[in-house]
Amino acid sequence: MAATTRLISRLTVVTGGGSGIGRAVCQRFASEGATVVVADISEESANQTLGSLNHDHTGQDHMASAVDVSSRESVEKLLTSIQCRYFQPPSVCVNAAGITRDEFLLKMEDEDFDKVIQVNLKGTFLLTQAVGKALVACGAPKGSIITVGSIVGKVGNIGQANYSASKAGVEGLTRTAAKELSRYGIRCNCVLPGFITTPMTDKVPEKVISQLTSMVPLGRMGEPSEVADVCAFLASDDSRYITGTSIEVTGGLFIG
Repeated sequence: MAATTRLISRLTVVTGGGSGIGRAVCQRFASEGATVVVADISEESANQTLGSLNHDHTGQDHMASAVDVSSRESVEKLLTSIQCRYFQPPSVCVNAAGITRDEFLLKMEDEDFDKVIQVNLKGTFLLTQAVGKALVACGAPKGSIITVGSIVGKVGNIGQANYSASKAGVEGLTRTAAKELSRYGIRCNCVLPGFITTPMTDKVPEKVISQLTSMVPLGRMGEPSEVADVCAFLASDDSRYITGTSIEVTGGLFIG
């Protein structure tokens, strides 16, 4: 892990911070000097992540919080608690909360479609809006909002009509947010992971995993930390002239 301090004294909020990519992002950001708010539907998971974070830099004061990103009330409560504790809104926000409810299109229940859209797409909208509003209201000079899409939002995936639709939506939302918020100094970018080893992929049968990895030019699944590295770049001033873009972190999967 690079020993850089690009994110020193940055206040960051990460949803889905309790596991997988979200947890790796929290750890990476803390190692680069950020103060991290770990937000997750599971307070227990959020606290586990909190316990694993670096405090090597002065002024780091991490916190964990339960949030249901699909609920406006819950998201606004999260932002209020952050403002109360730190007297400022987060200048970096990573939307990593996401769920799957896989089923073939012809068999998919409304409830499974709606739930995935509510968490993955509406949740990203609610947090992006809340953080954007707070940054504009306090006149912050800059901000970076990072959304987590998926390569399947571009190419589709069997059994994932709901998930791929939600992630395609996240990309469109991010581009629009980038256009609207750039005048306030807020950059919005999307990361598109491919097959990454997370609790989400633990349920996938071994046979399917080896089938999938054979399609990846780099020949293996990705690690959450490899997605977190890209998020750290997008959160930092190293990407200060980048907004409205999507970066694929896929090992070359579906390269075309």
